[in-house]
Amino acid sequence: MLRKTKDLKGLRLAARDGEIGRLKDFYFDDQHWTVRYLVADTRAWLPERKVLLSPFAVADIRAEPGKAVEVNLTRNQIEQSPPIETHMPVSRQFETRYYQYYGWPNYWPGPLLWGPVEAPGPYLPAGPLQDVPAQVPPPGEDSHLRSVEEMAGFYGYQLQALDDAFGHVEQFIIDDKNWAIRYLIADTRTWLPGKRILLSPQWIAWVSWSEATVYVDFDRETIRRAPEYDASAELTPDYEKKLLEHYYRQPHRQNRKMAA
Repeated sequence: MLRKTKDLKGLRLAARDGEIGRLKDFYFDDQHWTVRYLVADTRAWLPERKVLLSPFAVADIRAEPGKAVEVNLTRNQIEQSPPIETHMPVSRQFETRYYQYYGWPNYWPGPLLWGPVEAPGPYLPAGPLQDVPAQVPPPGEDSHLRSVEEMAGFYGYQLQALDDAFGHVEQFIIDDKNWAIRYLIADTRTWLPGKRILLSPQWIAWVSWSEATVYVDFDRETIRRAPEYDASAELTPDYEKKLLEHYYRQPHRQNRKMAA
């Protein structure tokens, strides 16, 4: 199912034996444009602790009753998981310890989007595997994680066409089966009043993280003529077909080169 990130933010996070907090943010992999972690706000339970939840832990996203993300972990499992400093970026070393602790396969090696599998659903946590030797990342290897809140927050990254800026990133649309980012929702109202459009990550030429700018492969006129996206309506196959025909592109390729 396709879901907008802003619809998920703020939902309750329910472990098997009680609530742990609220969904605060997402970390996505800027090489494959896939959400790798849900960031939990657990201040009422674990103050001064950053808690990350892999999609491997998500059992269900419940719309009604009592909107919540159900997590297939206990509060004790989460509390005893490897800590991460709140002011430090997520390192590959931390991720290795994290995945070893829960007994999940690492997502970065292997041929598929989630290492040995296309989606995290088939794997359930088998409990801590602290007796298994940790895999040491090769020297210099690090993760490529970015914050959705940073890129698509109140002041989203600027969008730059081949010949002009045309708006900013408002939010993401993700597939909750494999957690791939399907589209960026672009707010072009500063240039095209009232209009929103969708952009697939595969249509991005590069991202300048230092400039907080997303560069796309199209000129301003192509963007202007793009099918308008109605955020209040369901994303239909017919709309996606029109979108792909307009841009003359194939959908959902994962790998894109990112700039510094």
